Amino acid sequence: RRGGGGVARARLLCWRGATTRRPYLAELAYVSGARQVLDIYLPQGTGPFPFVIDIHGGAFKTGSKPMSAVSEEVLAAGIAVVRPNYRLSGTDLWPAQGEDCLAAARFVLAGAEGFGLDAGRFAVWGQSAGGFLAVSTALSLVEEGRPPRAVVDFYGPMDFSTMDADMAALGRTAQMGQTDVAESAESQLLGFAVGNDRATAKAVGPVGRLEAMAPRALPPIFVRHGDADPLIAHTQSERLVAAWSRVDPAARVEFALGAGAGHGGGDFDTEVVMGPMVAVLAETLPVER
Repeated sequence: RRGGGGVARARLLCWRGATTRRPYLAELAYVSGARQVLDIYLPQGTGPFPFVIDIHGGAFKTGSKPMSAVSEEVLAAGIAVVRPNYRLSGTDLWPAQGEDCLAAARFVLAGAEGFGLDAGRFAVWGQSAGGFLAVSTALSLVEEGRPPRAVVDFYGPMDFSTMDADMAALGRTAQMGQTDVAESAESQLLGFAVGNDRATAKAVGPVGRLEAMAPRALPPIFVRHGDADPLIAHTQSERLVAAWSRVDPAARVEFALGAGAGHGGGDFDTEVVMGPMVAVLAETLPVER
């Protein structure tokens, strides 16, 4: 991932174009840093509204909350959208990004009533690097005893230690280069080459955390990944759903591969993907009408 790979990946993630919708509340500071702010978008109607925390991607080192359009499908279902920024790997190493997303969730839950939100009805959603952060945040909230009602992951990396092997097993070479090398986005996030310490690289991610977790109840999880993804092998999502089900065999798991779909793009902005996702959110975050 040399020569601006993070920027290239971020462009791939802007699959609906930067948002032009104005938030109900903007630039709310959830802690004191310049990047540690969030926006809240409310649907039509009278709250308090259920909500989804929508975490942006960008290879952990680029991107921001308005980088893609807010889901009109989610808002039309009566579900609010919360979009946080978080510190990027160019200035802060892991676990800063995970700490920020968890702090943003805690902030919104604590002030939900004043924001027109219902703290008892929320989900977490992310795409690519945002998927890693969404699942990580959900697991932390589960451990704190206030789990989300649902988790949504689109094509996120879930186990840094196996990303190269997973891509090689599919007979492909990752478009942005190997994860194991020091220049990769994942290595730059962690502060060391993934290939030099696979155990630690695995332990920080969702799959490693799940494998170390005792059996317990987990929320429903909705996962989509393209089977032609040139950046992150769909095997990463398969590892996630398998680990999720090991911890809680009774957990609802909705997993499907997009035939011929890549990393983001218009393949994910379709009724085939968004329809079932919104249906899961509407079911798990019932709107009071």
